[in-house]
Amino acid sequence: MSSMKLIKFDPIFKSTLWGGKRIASFKGVEVGESHIGESWEISAVEGSESVVSDGSDKGLAISQVIAKYRDALVGKSVYEKYGNVFPLLLKFIDASRDLSIQVHPDDDLARQRHGQSGKTEMWYIVDSAPGASLLLGFSDNLTKEEYLNSVANHTIADHLCRYDVKKGDCFFIPAGRIHSIGAGTFLAEIQETSDITYRIYDFNRRDENGNLRQLHTDLAVDAIDYCVKDSYRTEYDPADDRVAALVSCEHFSSSVLTLTTGHTFDLTERDSFTVVMVCDGDVKITADEEERTACRGETILVAASVGKLILTPLSHKAVVLLSHL
Repeated sequence: MSSMKLIKFDPIFKSTLWGGKRIASFKGVEVGESHIGESWEISAVEGSESVVSDGSDKGLAISQVIAKYRDALVGKSVYEKYGNVFPLLLKFIDASRDLSIQVHPDDDLARQRHGQSGKTEMWYIVDSAPGASLLLGFSDNLTKEEYLNSVANHTIADHLCRYDVKKGDCFFIPAGRIHSIGAGTFLAEIQETSDITYRIYDFNRRDENGNLRQLHTDLAVDAIDYCVKDSYRTEYDPADDRVAALVSCEHFSSSVLTLTTGHTFDLTERDSFTVVMVCDGDVKITADEEERTACRGETILVAASVGKLILTPLSHKAVVLLSHL
C-alpha cells in the first residue's frame, strides 16, 4: 500500500434537468456537457463505478482496487461486511433549479424491492445563492391517504418544512425522510452506495422532449417516515482548527474541519478508510510517508492502513469534510 495510501478517482459528471454550470468552475475542470447537476467523486454504483485517476493503479475500477488491497484499503470489518463494494457514494451537487420532492427507501425495503442497499444521506452546504432554500421533513402529521391527496392536488410542498440555507449548514436525511434541494444550493452529499430514488412530485415539469418525468408516488407510500420532528437541521459548533462532528449513524460518520494550520490525526485505532472532500481552499495531505495536494473540489480516499494523517492548508483557510465507517 506504500504507493497508494492516497487515492484519487476520476469524477463522474451527471447531466440533469435541474443542473447548472458551477461544478466545472468549482473543480477547475472543463466539462463538455451542460446542466451538470452532480459530480460523483467516489462511486461503486453499478454502471457508474469510479476509476483511479493516477498512480500505479491508474485505470482500475474501485472494485478492482479493493479486491487488490482488501482490508488494507477499506478496513478489516468493512471488507468483511461489504467485500469489494465500496459502501459510500460521495458527490458534489449543483442545483440551478429545484429538485423533485422525493424519498429513498431504507435497507430492508430496498433489498426486498430492488436487491440492493437503501439510501441514508447527509448534505453539507458548500455555497448558496441569496434566498436559496430546501424542503426537508413533514411540518404536520399526514396519514398515507392525506399524503396521496396532497400529491394529487399539488399541495405536498405545503406540508414540508422549508429551510433557508447558507454555507456551512448541515442536514441529515435518513432513509424515509421526504426532501427536495432548492434552486441555488451547492452542496456535498455523503450517502450509502445506492441510486434508488422515489420521485414523488416534480412541479409538473417536462424534460427536454416535452414529457412529464416518471413519478413513484405509490412506491413512496411505504418508504416514507411520516413522523414530524421539531427541527430537521443538524446543529453543530463550527470553529477553526477543530473537528466538528456532523453526523454519526450506522452507515457512516462525517465531520467538518476548517483549517488555518496543520492538523494531525492518529488513525491507528480506526478500522476504516477515511474520505477527504475539499470544499474550500487547497490542502496538502500527508499519509505516513506519502504526500499529495488536493485542490478545492477534489476528493481523496485515505487507506485504512494509514496510521498518521496530516492535513495542511495551502491557502489562508481550507475546509474539508471527513467521512469514514
